[in-house]
Amino acid sequence: QVQVVESGGGLVQPGGSLRLSCAASGSIFNLYVMDWYRQAPGKQRELVARITPGGSTNHADSVKGRFTISRDNAKNTVYLQMNSLKPEDTAVYYCKAVAGRLDWWGQGTQVTVSS
Repeated sequence: QVQVVESGGGLVQPGGSLRLSCAASGSIFNLYVMDWYRQAPGKQRELVARITPGGSTNHADSVKGRFTISRDNAKNTVYLQMNSLKPEDTAVYYCKAVAGRLDWWGQGTQVTVSS
């Protein structure tokens, strides 16, 4: 069983920045595909960013140029740097670790963008 734990959420003003962290257990973290999802109230969960074991990244169009996913395999951690935050970025952010057909979700961390 892989444990996935997110941290770093909070309240930030529009235009501000936050960095989310996601720590995943396991000795083969470097082989996981790592995803960040978010779910706003009343909306479906959506994929925000993905990073492969090789370091290739994809970002949703809605966050491209503002958010950046990265990973530190030595720390078993993936990050989501969020800049120029907007009120519409308000959501619970979830991290997911994927290994083949298996996946593990974290409990989520709340991000609220409001003045």
